[in-house]
Amino acid sequence: MVESLVMPEDLSFSDADRSAVYRAIALRRDVRRGFLNDPLPEKLLDRLLAAAHHAPSVGFMQPSRFIVIRNRAIRQTVYDIFKDANAEARERYDGDRKKQYDSLKLEGILEAPLNICIVCDTQSQRGHGLGRLSMPETAAYSTVCAVQNLWLAARAEGVGVGWVSILDPVRLRAVLRIPDHILPVAYLCIGYVDEFGSQPELQLSGWEKRVPMETTVFYDAYDAGAQP
Repeated sequence: MVESLVMPEDLSFSDADRSAVYRAIALRRDVRRGFLNDPLPEKLLDRLLAAAHHAPSVGFMQPSRFIVIRNRAIRQTVYDIFKDANAEARERYDGDRKKQYDSLKLEGILEAPLNICIVCDTQSQRGHGLGRLSMPETAAYSTVCAVQNLWLAARAEGVGVGWVSILDPVRLRAVLRIPDHILPVAYLCIGYVDEFGSQPELQLSGWEKRVPMETTVFYDAYDAGAQP
């Protein structure tokens, strides 16, 4: 497995490099459908995991761990957990919103060739506690950065990623044998896809739209009166 990314001699970014970074950000999608049966080459998977492993972390604690799941029976069990959680989640909606919820594709657990559960060792002593005394939750935030790194690298590689959050964490822990001090952060469905959407799927479906950026940026203090 690749343990580190290749470090180029030139530490500057060309115009093309900068454009590629912003392009990957703009074109990243949460993919839930259209996964192909083609397996990911091991070297490609290694690159994605290396990208995640190189994410920033508070105190350089590097708390993220990666459970790669190919086993069909395990994924079927996780899918069953999703179905139960999804049935409960839909009950919070009424009328047309419930019908719209039922039409959404919210996972690709069995369709994707592999799943990755990214977890956080919140009690890791690496980094000697630097930056976590007043904000211990930054350990989990560090793992979220790892998720984003993997997601952007995957998009650049033409690989789809879908984050499944509709899962009972207690049952997920049992299936994946995750210890109590290890925090499940993200369950991802990963694989080549037939296409990437021109816009986020939830925007295309009319579930929600992106708020204008000017309604989210404040200067010197939070504006409690702002309404995105």
